[in-house]
Amino acid sequence: MTPTELAEKLHAKDIVLLAGRLLLSLIFVHEGLQLATHFEGAQKAMSALGVGTPLLIATILLQLGAGLSVALGILARLGAIELGLFCLTTASLFHTNFASQNELLHFEKDLAIAGGMFILALSGAGKLSMDRVLTGFAKDTKIDPPIERHLSVGETSLPV
Repeated sequence: MTPTELAEKLHAKDIVLLAGRLLLSLIFVHEGLQLATHFEGAQKAMSALGVGTPLLIATILLQLGAGLSVALGILARLGAIELGLFCLTTASLFHTNFASQNELLHFEKDLAIAGGMFILALSGAGKLSMDRVLTGFAKDTKIDPPIERHLSVGETSLPV
């Protein structure tokens, strides 16, 4: 048995996608909960950066909504795109003081997380996702959705 066959038999791709989704989403769900549960302090800190209350609320909703979307695999591609764009925006607006090693590190981490989110948006959530479960229940059939086509097989648009 080749390593590829073994990985397929063990569903390694889906397990790795699940682990990756959980790891990527953890920071957003945690931060969204922190901002929500410490709203007054977050509001003061954000206003010092020029971020108003409506944008703070939108940030909390985005982090929790898209974070849970990625973690659970419900519209994970859309959630990943949203969080990837959020990371690019955050990096370019708030972490550009490269004289500070800490700010440079935050800038680089935001870029890395955005890259991971965009890869997830292209690959999809995998078989271990709520979308797959819900699709199976909605169709009242086995939980075996159609095989995903990959960009390497001629697809030229983002499969959202």
